[in-house]
Amino acid sequence: MENVILIILGLFLLLVLVAIVRAVRIVPQSYAIIVERLGKFQAEFGAGMHLLVPFVDRVRTIVDLREQVVSFPPQPVITSDNLVVSIDSVIYYQVTDPKRATYEISNYLQAIEQLTVTTLRNVIGAMDLEQTLTSRDQINGQLRGVLDQATGRWGIRVSNVELKSIDPPASIQGAMEQQMRAERDRRAAILTAEGVKQSQILTAEGDKQSAILRAEGQAQSAILKAQGESRAILQVFDAIHRGNADPKLLAYQYLQTLPKIANGQSSKMWVVPTEFTAALNGIAGALGGKGADGPSAAFADAGDSGEVRVDLAGMETGLDIASDLAATNLQTPEEALAQARGEAASASQEAAEAPQSTGGADPAGPSFPASRGGAHRQEPEPPAQG
Repeated sequence: MENVILIILGLFLLLVLVAIVRAVRIVPQSYAIIVERLGKFQAEFGAGMHLLVPFVDRVRTIVDLREQVVSFPPQPVITSDNLVVSIDSVIYYQVTDPKRATYEISNYLQAIEQLTVTTLRNVIGAMDLEQTLTSRDQINGQLRGVLDQATGRWGIRVSNVELKSIDPPASIQGAMEQQMRAERDRRAAILTAEGVKQSQILTAEGDKQSAILRAEGQAQSAILKAQGESRAILQVFDAIHRGNADPKLLAYQYLQTLPKIANGQSSKMWVVPTEFTAALNGIAGALGGKGADGPSAAFADAGDSGEVRVDLAGMETGLDIASDLAATNLQTPEEALAQARGEAASASQEAAEAPQSTGGADPAGPSFPASRGGAHRQEPEPPAQG
């Protein structure tokens, strides 16, 4: 009898312990439980410890109140240009009302997936492929608006919808890659052409500046050279007039210039102006006379053409310069200076006594232009030296 009582007491204590365990319910943070009493909704308990009526109340479900992320498998969608694309979508949702999420719909996650697929097909069906690839934000906004409105009565809030990938068919991908490659090649060609253009422009500018600077340098060089030659001519001209050169000096200068004129291989016959005849007659007179035939043997008049042809061979025969130079005796510098002073004094006296004339030039000596009007000044012929 006592054993039976002990067994009954033990069973009672076990029943009490089980009842206490079933009556005390601890809910974690961010979770909620739906409690039913005799099959009817009784209460919604949040985080903390709660007491239930043993064997009367039961927990229907435990709801996670945190934001959930679910990725749906790829779905085939047809665009407005009849291309089939595969789209992966990701949904971010959160249960805001555990009671409605439990009793308003049997499986809210499956309902969200099917609603996402149908809404995605409606949105993508109104776009072509290019718009689908470039309008992700617009598609996400439309999906979120439709899902949030539909799941609001279920106690669920859809916070965000993202399209993870949009995969067109393989053939379309190959065509797109070729198009992008052609676009990159076009941009590279444009950039290369722009670079070549800028390089040619800079090169042309450099050539232009170089040519301008080179021309300025040549112009300055020519100006300086002309100024130098002008000064040299003025100094020589002034020195000749200051030295009061006589026909003998001029004849000597002519004789020095003639070999340079006849230096060429084909320069045996050449043409000189008529003014040169008087100078050559002066040379011949200064050297001691003319040839057997006179100056006409060495110079051939061209008639009315105003030119004279000179034969060097005849001149050498008529003047006989070599014999005259061989018989010439050189004077000392003192004698030459005294003789030059005497000749200068006698020439000045003769010039003062002689009447002024503006007529033609003396055939026995060279003449010099006195002005641009064509007037000439006669120089007195120095006395012949023995």
